[in-house]
Amino acid sequence: MAYFFTYILECVDGKRHYGQTSNLLQRLAEHENGRVQFTASRRPLRLLWFHLCATRAEARKRERVLKNDRTRRKTIDAMIASFPKAALNAF
Repeated sequence: MAYFFTYILECVDGKRHYGQTSNLLQRLAEHENGRVQFTASRRPLRLLWFHLCATRAEARKRERVLKNDRTRRKTIDAMIASFPKAALNAF
């Protein structure tokens, strides 16, 4: 069964990048190697949060919610703060 991820990266300039992928390790490498336009000039990057989704549609929906201006920054900050740091160290 394939799984999909929604993720949040923090760029060196403080901006956040929200994305979704089926291979989180590969996508993080693409970001770090400058192959993603938004983050290419904003490296180094830091993975702040990710969520495992059962379908691509669910991952895309979560990404859209994060990118939506109505999702308050403090809500996203709370998600990041409550995320286990040990999970981030695995990547």
